Amino acid sequence: MTGLGIDLVVAQSLVDGLGQFLRPSTLFSVLVDGLAKSALFLMIATGLTLIFGLMGVLNFAHGSLTMIGAYLGGLIMVLTVSQGTPNGTRLAVFFVGLFVVFGVLAALGGVIEVGLIRPLYDRPPIYQILLTFGVTLVLDELVRIVTLFYDIQPVADWQAALGTKPTWFTDPVDLGLASVRGLALFEILFGVATVVAVWAFLNRTRYGLVVRAGSEDSEMTEALGIDVRRVFTVVFALGAGIAGVAGMLLMWDKNWGASVPLAAETLLPAFVVVIVGGLGTFRGTVYAALIVGLADAVTTWWFINVVDLTFLPEVVVFAILVLVLVVKPRGLFGLAEVGGH
Repeated sequence: MTGLGIDLVVAQSLVDGLGQFLRPSTLFSVLVDGLAKSALFLMIATGLTLIFGLMGVLNFAHGSLTMIGAYLGGLIMVLTVSQGTPNGTRLAVFFVGLFVVFGVLAALGGVIEVGLIRPLYDRPPIYQILLTFGVTLVLDELVRIVTLFYDIQPVADWQAALGTKPTWFTDPVDLGLASVRGLALFEILFGVATVVAVWAFLNRTRYGLVVRAGSEDSEMTEALGIDVRRVFTVVFALGAGIAGVAGMLLMWDKNWGASVPLAAETLLPAFVVVIVGGLGTFRGTVYAALIVGLADAVTTWWFINVVDLTFLPEVVVFAILVLVLVVKPRGLFGLAEVGGH
């Protein structure tokens, strides 16, 4: 086939793909998938944003906390649910598991902050970066040792065999224009709940006022008699808990599952979201999560259904990062200075 013939075939394929993409059912499905990805990215990135905004700490262990949440959530479901368990009971156990995972990961985050990070607040940022990077290596290897010792397979494989997943997650839900995954709607719901809860915490509670004051000027806040160190611990624990909840949702997602590499797979897009939105700004994280999630969903559809280049959606995500940094080096809503300590 001549070069002109190949060009005509490619052009026809792109035209056919565009016609299929512009169908209302396809657009709706891609939109729901994009919002679900945005919600997951937001939940993971929220902890990074809160921790850096107040404490000025880039927590490289954040992805490992998400991965541990995925495994812990899977363990809870397997120990309490079997194939004969009614679907309603499975869903109830799932919600209980969410609270357990949030509490355990929040406690682990608090221990990490108090025992490891707190002594380094007066050191240059490179100390905190190296420390949290070392923590993620230790946590990843500990989980790897446990899973190999007990021959635990990735949750995405054995949770289906044991029938622990509520069927509502996998059964298609008819929304009129198209049928979508029930889990995608669940992820969107939790993403919205995260935005509302964090916004209300930061803007409608006394403790949120302390958090914002500490991020602006920790010395003045301490002079007013407020224990800023304790605020740091609470914020770090809160971010870790939200990351754990995101991990439990990822456990059910066929595109993720629970595995040791999940730590790196979630940390990279989370950092992209935080940097694109602007370090230390929650509003920027919300907007950036929407942009990255929708862009990822659109490019994934095109590079799977039209062009067989499945690795390109990740490239597009990082292309967004490069573009934003070139145009606005501080990100969409970046602050001149964060981490008031």
